[in-house]
Amino acid sequence: MDISIHHAFLPHDDPEKALGFYRDVLGFEVRDDVGYAGLRWITVGPKGGEGPSIVLYPPGADRGVTEDERRTVAEMMAKGTFGMIVLAAPDVDAVFDRLQARDAEVVQEPTDQPYGVRDCAFRDPAGNLVRVQEARR
Repeated sequence: MDISIHHAFLPHDDPEKALGFYRDVLGFEVRDDVGYAGLRWITVGPKGGEGPSIVLYPPGADRGVTEDERRTVAEMMAKGTFGMIVLAAPDVDAVFDRLQARDAEVVQEPTDQPYGVRDCAFRDPAGNLVRVQEARR
């Protein structure tokens, strides 16, 4: 089978803050920005328009989600335990320095992990964990 990853979804609770992080801090391009009923779905990805995208979505927009579930999701987002993504870059230390200089919330400085990768971690404005792993060649 020839299957690839097309989109990954991460929740946001403020579209402008999400754009500020993914576009202005990480340097991703905006591939789509769709509004409906006062809510926004923003698709971002590495510049060049190729490869998988991240859809930043309003988590309360799903019709089947109850009010209790919305509260639980909001609480988990606030704690940083709801969404996560792992990105890759050839130089994790350079990425870390750039993100730290732009006041991204640091979770973990660049570290050589015992399982064989070097990575660092940040939180986006919605609390999602964003890990950046050194790309293996």
